[in-house]
Amino acid sequence: MNEMETIPLWAAALLVSLLILGGSIILIGALGLMRLPDFYQRIHGPAITVTLGAGCVLIASMLYFTVLQSRLVLHELLITVFVLMTAPIVSMLIIRAAVYRDLRARKRDSGVESGGIYRFPEQE
Repeated sequence: MNEMETIPLWAAALLVSLLILGGSIILIGALGLMRLPDFYQRIHGPAITVTLGAGCVLIASMLYFTVLQSRLVLHELLITVFVLMTAPIVSMLIIRAAVYRDLRARKRDSGVESGGIYRFPEQE
């Protein structure tokens, strides 16, 4: 049978604090997503959650496997870099799609009020 592997107390304390911090940030982001009234306000919760919460969890994972294997493990660092680079871009694209949708809906609604013909605003 395999011997159960243990990690030092200092590493366990750091791991627990990183996981609690990451989990708390993720929970706050999920509550913000659920409670905020507007789409544009709701998008900030997941955007912050992905960068901070997932970063804490991935750093805790990197630390755990580094201490457990007694060598530097950097696989999670690649995941962290990928998440940190793509999360703001994805959030920006989602917000732009929502703005475009709202502009089209406003244009369509103003066309209904004017008898189905869209009238451009007067140029000054």
